[in-house]
Amino acid sequence: MKAMVLRAFNTPLELADVPVPKPGPRDALVRVFACGSGLTLHHAVTGNNPVSLPMIVGHEVAGEVVETGKDAEGIKVGDLVTPHMYLFCGHCRFCLTNREPLCEAGPAVIGRQRDGGYAEFMAAPDRNWIKLPPGLLERYGATGACVIGDAITTPYKVVRRARLAPTETCVIYGAGGGVGIHLIQVARMRGARVIGIDRGADKLAAVSNEGAHEVIDAQKQDAAAEILRLTGGKGADVIADFVGITETLKNGLAALARGGRLVIVGLSRASESELPTPAAQLLRMEQEILGSRAFTRQEIVDCLELAARGLLKPIVNHVYPLDKANDAHALVGAGRNIGRVVLSVAQP
Repeated sequence: MKAMVLRAFNTPLELADVPVPKPGPRDALVRVFACGSGLTLHHAVTGNNPVSLPMIVGHEVAGEVVETGKDAEGIKVGDLVTPHMYLFCGHCRFCLTNREPLCEAGPAVIGRQRDGGYAEFMAAPDRNWIKLPPGLLERYGATGACVIGDAITTPYKVVRRARLAPTETCVIYGAGGGVGIHLIQVARMRGARVIGIDRGADKLAAVSNEGAHEVIDAQKQDAAAEILRLTGGKGADVIADFVGITETLKNGLAALARGGRLVIVGLSRASESELPTPAAQLLRMEQEILGSRAFTRQEIVDCLELAARGLLKPIVNHVYPLDKANDAHALVGAGRNIGRVVLSVAQP
């Protein structure tokens, strides 16, 4: 089969002919229709996320089951599926309470510790595959369906973890990116007021078009001061930071309302991201700083169903063929993408 293989960090992915994976007893082999290319993957390619080399990266997949292992359960040939990226044990206290990203056997991720979706076929454990609801492919195609299990589900978890309530104000740092842009619609579905922050006219226009009530250009404006101005000095109830650099984290704390929640969703590089925490402010204003890591299996199921009903929609503005994966990463790495970037591998 054809695959794009990462053999060394900070080098181009290599188009190669590799063997089709042989599914283990509890695995399913899936023919890949499409796979998302996001910033998390780009950090893996550049070595800023842990990856076992050589590796076929990619975890946002829509595809069809073509073979199952002899002991596989809950899945059969012909099922249309998407994966949960975390390789979880299913038995520890976190897995048993639907918090698979904290699995005590991990961390292990499809596309980083096990070959993923930048290929014509991929295999993963039966418990990692989630069936697509009827009509989802017809509504959004494979290039839209593949990103729901990350680009929509990540913000869906942010909203739940931050307990975003109707009429509250939600600020999004990195609102024009492939994941941040989906938080706009999830937050609006909760009845929140949305303020989107990004850089450049094109991204800000896209953020407005997707439903943000106000936008802030971080290139030209003091983001913290603008948040306070737009909220009449009260600050934001929830600030979701998809950028995760010291500057944005500091600004987020400066613009947080009484009882506000700062949610760290993304990091540029962990070594470049430090959080100056004024303990007295957190105490007196009962503010919270939260980490929100990916999503759970059930949250993927929820978002697939909401998308199938037309209540949430994937925003994909850039589609490349598999052999142009390096072009996709150049776009993502430069921060030029608006919405999600996807590789189209095969027709459903």
